[in-house]
Amino acid sequence: MAGNTYGKLFKLITFGESHGSALGGVIDGCPSGITLDFEAIQNEMNRRKPGQSSIVTQRKEPDEVTFYSGIFEGQTTGTPIGFAIHNTNQKSKDYSHIKETYRPSHADYVYDQKYGVRDYRGGGRSSARETSCRVVAGAIAKQMMPEITFNAFVSGVGPIKLDKDYQSLDFSNIEKNPVRCPDLEAAVEMENYIKQIRKEGDTVGGIVTCVIQNVHVGLGEPVFDKLHAELGKAMLSINAVKGFEYGSGFEGSKMKGSDHNDPYNSDGTTQSNRSGGIQGGISNGMDIYFNVAFKPVATIMQKQETITKDGQKVEMQGKGRHDPCVVPRAVPIVEAMAALVLADFFLLNRSVKL
Repeated sequence: MAGNTYGKLFKLITFGESHGSALGGVIDGCPSGITLDFEAIQNEMNRRKPGQSSIVTQRKEPDEVTFYSGIFEGQTTGTPIGFAIHNTNQKSKDYSHIKETYRPSHADYVYDQKYGVRDYRGGGRSSARETSCRVVAGAIAKQMMPEITFNAFVSGVGPIKLDKDYQSLDFSNIEKNPVRCPDLEAAVEMENYIKQIRKEGDTVGGIVTCVIQNVHVGLGEPVFDKLHAELGKAMLSINAVKGFEYGSGFEGSKMKGSDHNDPYNSDGTTQSNRSGGIQGGISNGMDIYFNVAFKPVATIMQKQETITKDGQKVEMQGKGRHDPCVVPRAVPIVEAMAALVLADFFLLNRSVKL
């Protein structure tokens, strides 16, 4: 299987399956001399882990990270950082009913066709549990760039969407509710809606918005490796993501150029920021902001028609512990992937000019 590595200079390779003994990774290219805050790394993991509230999967995993290399006396050494997250609460029998059956909208069918074999327990390598490794690497990438702040939050669940500009939101409210929405009134409405959907045996999608601040001018390469292109690739690599837009996004296509342009101030900042902090594929020093759309979780507790390995039509129903809505736990994953993108360009930018 190819495609398990992300990054050019700050590289992450991940391994492991949802119901294997462990997941983990190797971070290659991390500079030496970074004093790591291990509590902060674990806190990022706690934001992503299952079982943290009544509106997410009830699988109980501590998601504790063990580091094996690349760190000495609390500092990075510049050598590869190896780490693992051990699985402790697998219930593989919950998936025995799909051993010979393909779940609708899952990767089951295409994995079988491509590789001739698949780990049906929780989706194996295609499980969103793989993203735990990305959160570890993203937490280290953040500590490599402490001046940059990453604030992702839930801005939509199903038909419920925030209609406020991110500048009017209080980011300190994000961790004060299980949905991770900074608008506390909307958060209650979203939480109640997710609970309703769960009772129906169904699932619902949503939107995660991310705001990156204090990014200096110059990150991004202006042709094939544009900053927004890499952010888009990173976000679309996350399980269940169906769409990405930055700055004015699709709404910008409805505007006139005279309304859409960002006039400059004398110091190089802009009066508006419909560019989303990126111009010509390069960061311009303004806030970078983007939206990531997540589909409803494919496993639902309702009967659906599907097929078996030999093409027979059958009826199946989801079993086990699953998220009714993935976006609350996706918030730290979005931040982590954004941090990996910026870390890579941060290191690459050191080679641009003396």
